[in-house]
Amino acid sequence: MAETRYSLTSSTWDEKEHEAMHRVIASGFYSMGEEVREFEKAFAIFTGSKYCVMVNSGSSANLLMIAALRYHSKTPLKPGDEVIVPAVSWSTTYSPLYQYGLKLKFVDVDINSLNMDAELVRQAIGPKTKAILAVSLLGNPADFNALAKIASDHDLLLLEDNCESLGATLNGQQAGTFGMAGSYSSFFSHHISTMEGGMVVCEDEELYHIMLSVRAHGWTRNLPEENLVTGTKSKNPFEESFNFVLPGYNLRPLEFSGAIGREQVKKLPMIISERRKNAVRFLETLSRFENISVQQENGESSWFGFSMLIGENAGFTRAELVAQLQSHNIDCRPIVAGDFTQNVVMKYYDYEIFGEMTNAQHVHHNGLFVGNHHFSLEKEIDLLGSVLDKML
Repeated sequence: MAETRYSLTSSTWDEKEHEAMHRVIASGFYSMGEEVREFEKAFAIFTGSKYCVMVNSGSSANLLMIAALRYHSKTPLKPGDEVIVPAVSWSTTYSPLYQYGLKLKFVDVDINSLNMDAELVRQAIGPKTKAILAVSLLGNPADFNALAKIASDHDLLLLEDNCESLGATLNGQQAGTFGMAGSYSSFFSHHISTMEGGMVVCEDEELYHIMLSVRAHGWTRNLPEENLVTGTKSKNPFEESFNFVLPGYNLRPLEFSGAIGREQVKKLPMIISERRKNAVRFLETLSRFENISVQQENGESSWFGFSMLIGENAGFTRAELVAQLQSHNIDCRPIVAGDFTQNVVMKYYDYEIFGEMTNAQHVHHNGLFVGNHHFSLEKEIDLLGSVLDKML
């Protein structure tokens, strides 16, 4: 009998994705084209969004979102403007803000949801605050009921890094769609995989048009004839071939990623459903360990992974638990980057830390997470429970 292994990630591909890749090979066209456009349409429908722009990674999705707002006519983010961010997230939540001259103001997270504490966000707002960048951590929607009201009351932009929480909902609305724009990732370890990939969704047509240009060199080639960047574009494709109007990048995805994404979107309801079923078993198993706390669901989480916070009276350290998990073939990782303000890269940022990072520090030193998948984890979660029984 094979020994149970509890892996961090697994592939959601089957013959459908392989056929999609062969379809691209047969076409002989590999750069961004019709497959990407069709995926963008399907993803927009899934999230209930008007517009979707696909890029080559979730990190690029964050970069594109922030870059596009620099050039927006009505709600630009200008150098020196302040953006409130949670202390626990991934590096590329923050890097685009630094790269566009914005000041980061870090607030602590709520110890139960692991997302930014909405009351601290309200308290942290200052005269230079222009936006809130909310992160839904490990599949769990942030407190958008509160954050949306705070943003509205103070005339702030609400933006979302939803790279870990595709398919999560709050009051029936998809996470990633509560703000002016929301980013997603389709990297291998995320809910869907397109090799590498990311998406930004929005309702604002001008922002959409800006992103279409910034994604591809800042040129006009991918803009509609009538657009909110240049007005009316020339009907002569030769004239518009190398017409640059914005400082841009090459963030374009390959046709492979678009074709695979079209098949992956079809599987999303199943993927989210199975992950939520696994969460029920995980929560039941962990409920018997009073000195280990788990992430409390806000709305309906899509359960990217299962977090655990080791309490002071647990009788063992995180390092000891990690060693035991690894010895029993259970993969685990820190909770994202823990308290990001502890990283050396902070020396480059223009930033402020609002208040104490008490909860982020607890996550930093005592938190870890194990994986979730699109298939039953009954044996794997039982194995995790048995390891915890031995530790206690």
